[in-house]
Amino acid sequence: MSGHNKFSKIKHQKAKNDGQKSKIFGKLVRFITVEAKKADGNLKSPGLALAIEKAKKENMPNDTIERAVKKATTDNSAAMENVTYEAYGPGGIAIIIQALTDNRNKAAQEVKAILVKHGTELAAVGSASWAFTKGPEGLVPNMTMPLEDVDIEKLQALVEELEENDEVQDVYTNAE
Repeated sequence: MSGHNKFSKIKHQKAKNDGQKSKIFGKLVRFITVEAKKADGNLKSPGLALAIEKAKKENMPNDTIERAVKKATTDNSAAMENVTYEAYGPGGIAIIIQALTDNRNKAAQEVKAILVKHGTELAAVGSASWAFTKGPEGLVPNMTMPLEDVDIEKLQALVEELEENDEVQDVYTNAE
């Protein structure tokens, strides 16, 4: 009688893991699609090679990667574009949010709603980007700022909710 619950636990854990993997794969497919369109399907282009490398780090199957590249080169759907949002978070922390979307207005409203929910708002273009330099793995903070425990919790909640959004690709902060 005690073993009847084992399958249920495994089933629920697998569903949770599959949901997380699906969210990550969706973002990566979107990223690969954009880079493949830019490169016209040339797998040796630096942007597409980086996107494929990122996907392989997350253990994305090769056939999924190939389908994303093929779809990008044959499909004439709406063009995806990179959009960058800037904000200041708890404790005055600079935040850069990079999104990939086919609808700028929708993405802006979703990001703005999340920021307002956490007590912050969008900043003007260039107001937070000065605190970062572009590195090989993305944006690197020029200087970091210490935070109190309360602000750290607020920042973690904000970043987690931003990363759950399908269109947000990366979130960078200059917190210690």
